[in-house]
Amino acid sequence: MEQPIRIVVDAMGGDFSPTNDVLGAVQAAVADPEIQVILVGQEDKINEVFQKHNVDPKVLTVIHASEVIRMTDSPASSVRSKQDSSIVVGCKMVREGKADAFVSAGNTGAVATSATFNIGRLKGVERPTMGTFLPNEAGITTLFDVGAFVDSKPSHLLGFATMASVYVENIYGIINPTVALLTVGEEDEKGGKTVKETAELLRQSGLNFIGNVEGRDILKGKSHIVICDGFTGNIVLKFGESFPKFMRHMLIEYSKKGFINKLKVLLAKGVLKQALKPLDYQEYGGVPLLGVNGVCIIGHGSSTPYAIANMVKRAKNMVRTNINGKIEERLKVIQTKA
Repeated sequence: MEQPIRIVVDAMGGDFSPTNDVLGAVQAAVADPEIQVILVGQEDKINEVFQKHNVDPKVLTVIHASEVIRMTDSPASSVRSKQDSSIVVGCKMVREGKADAFVSAGNTGAVATSATFNIGRLKGVERPTMGTFLPNEAGITTLFDVGAFVDSKPSHLLGFATMASVYVENIYGIINPTVALLTVGEEDEKGGKTVKETAELLRQSGLNFIGNVEGRDILKGKSHIVICDGFTGNIVLKFGESFPKFMRHMLIEYSKKGFINKLKVLLAKGVLKQALKPLDYQEYGGVPLLGVNGVCIIGHGSSTPYAIANMVKRAKNMVRTNINGKIEERLKVIQTKA
């Protein structure tokens, strides 16, 4: 049997910490003997969750971290000032070889900042990138970057595309995945200076670059990978995540208009729930931060225990497939061509 994969879970991350983080970590630890889960956070509060929910603390390890980085904290300053926070301590454990991966539903900017500086970047990576999964008419689309950092240079976007290609090949089994740039039109002349310069770099990269796509093309499945700056990507991500909730709201409003309408909604409820399941962030748990010298998964602030458990599962898959080693190899090839 292979050595267990050591995954640190930030017990103080998210809107419902530490309860959801602890219960999700326990769920993952119990379900998979190949995973060794390490909870990092305020030990007294973690123990309160254990006692309230009758959890056997022996199923995982707890590392005390006295400070908490809140959702409202400034990412850079809080990472510098709160050295004993769960986010900083967890990332340092990965850097020091005490863990293989870090999972957090906490302050996204703080996790990305801490991972970049406390875990460190892979050789050849200018800037890490965060990506997400989106269903489409043909299969899947992945979108990079979705908010690790707001602005990007053309060389950063080339790096995102390279890392995303390795990720999609190894996690989703898609050989030579297509890559496209998100902009305001499919024509080569559409888009600003950054988009045009990035397109030229991608044409010379050896990646399977197919050109520009528009927002409406994402769900059509025109490309396996769509590249954009973090500002744009985060807007797309948050809009997509809001869609299932909006659909539920619309159905509730429709059902209020009469008994027949309510009956129609009840009859269709199960089918609609299954149809919208691929859009539910809980199913994929969190998004990977590619480019750091260790596996890092960042989750939604409102993550449920189920979502936390799926984040741990995703982290395990990334460790087992040696994503980072393969990213470094691919970057060497791209840089040689440049």
